[in-house]
Amino acid sequence: MQTISPIDPARTWRFDAELLRRYDRPGPRYTSYPTAPHFAEGFGEADFQDLARRSNQDPIPRQLSLYVHIPYCQSPCFYCGCNRIITRDVARGRIYLDRLEREIAAVAPLFDRDREVVQLHLGGGTPNFLAPELLGELVGSLGRHFSFSRAADRDFSIELDPRFVTPADIELLSAIGFNRTSLGVQDFDPEVQKAINRVQGIDETLAIIDACRRFGMRSVNVDLIYGLPKQTLAGFGRTLDTVIDARPDRLAIYGYAHMPRLFKAQRQIEDADLPSPEGKLALLELAVQRLGDAGYEYIGMDHFALPGDELARAQREGGLHRNFMGYTTHAQTDLVGFGVSAISHVGDSFTQNHRDLPSWEIAIDEGRLPIWRGLMLGNDDVLRADLIQQLMCQGEIDVRKVEKTYGISFGEYFRDAMAALRPLQDDGLVQCPPGWIRATPRGRALLRIIAMCFDRYLETQPEGMRYSKAI
Repeated sequence: MQTISPIDPARTWRFDAELLRRYDRPGPRYTSYPTAPHFAEGFGEADFQDLARRSNQDPIPRQLSLYVHIPYCQSPCFYCGCNRIITRDVARGRIYLDRLEREIAAVAPLFDRDREVVQLHLGGGTPNFLAPELLGELVGSLGRHFSFSRAADRDFSIELDPRFVTPADIELLSAIGFNRTSLGVQDFDPEVQKAINRVQGIDETLAIIDACRRFGMRSVNVDLIYGLPKQTLAGFGRTLDTVIDARPDRLAIYGYAHMPRLFKAQRQIEDADLPSPEGKLALLELAVQRLGDAGYEYIGMDHFALPGDELARAQREGGLHRNFMGYTTHAQTDLVGFGVSAISHVGDSFTQNHRDLPSWEIAIDEGRLPIWRGLMLGNDDVLRADLIQQLMCQGEIDVRKVEKTYGISFGEYFRDAMAALRPLQDDGLVQCPPGWIRATPRGRALLRIIAMCFDRYLETQPEGMRYSKAI
């Protein structure tokens, strides 16, 4: 694929604390557009079945990506805002898997068997709450109902909590077919770990990274979080040094979003223990500098990758995509989600399963698809979703290509958006040379803010909805 962007992501985040502080306001993360709070409960099982069957009739049916949500965790991490259930009763994993297999059996026949699965991701919760034997059974069930691609670039990934997995488990996961792993670390500082109720040894984590490489995992991602209670520059610096020395292929550096009104576990965190806004920015600046010095390229949002990683190559070649699984190289796929709260993106539609476990279980037991809500995208939604994808993945919009594809006059159609962009241009976040809208090196850290200029739903937010801050 021909390179379409002049952006060199290795040198595109110019850290500007004053600017970041000024624009640090709430906004969507744009794993979808429109975002999930705008899905409607009137969109249900019959709609999904119809859309799935219609997607088979496309002139060139898309390949498939599968997502499976495993909600269980053995212990609560106080910072977490994910949809998870805390339990030490491992028998619940078997019960959950039995229902998952029934959901898979009900959904799979809606899609033609010649549509290959090129991407599989297990998220949570803690997917390795299920023992490797159960995970093998899950992948086997998916493999019986769908056609797994045999291509070398297929992505079968799983999120792992290093505290509850062993090198022997990694060998089994590799044999099952997983070739990518994402490991939660957050911070190795002992005081931070105690404050967030996640005590995790350095040696055990490094042993898992080593095992992933020994047993043939193609890529290892490590998650870190800045802005946690008790974090200091010295402590976070040691964590960064340790992780960089381990040389994971990708890193995600998330900003902690403290929203205790929404997430009960966060009420265990004392406000006084959190870094000040200036301290949080200093932690981010430290991460950006260390990763840049170590040769990691900035992909977008909070993701970094080594130059040879597939994400970095996809961005350079214009093939990067963003969905509910984060950044991915598999753009032209229909996404099918399984399990409680899972989201599907089939054609120009979104559907989401019930977010609470009892409702999901009841639907499965009654032989229904466990769909809670969804949305059929209109022409304007599809257009704006395309623009936001371009911004979030490539940092720019090809205006002339958009005009040709959608038959619009960009300046007229997006008159309000262009007006909203002007203050960002004045602050040096965006440039608008003929035929382009392009984030500057100063603006690459604020892609969410730029994308918000094109989001028509921000004016009609559902009551009680809250977004995390951009930084």
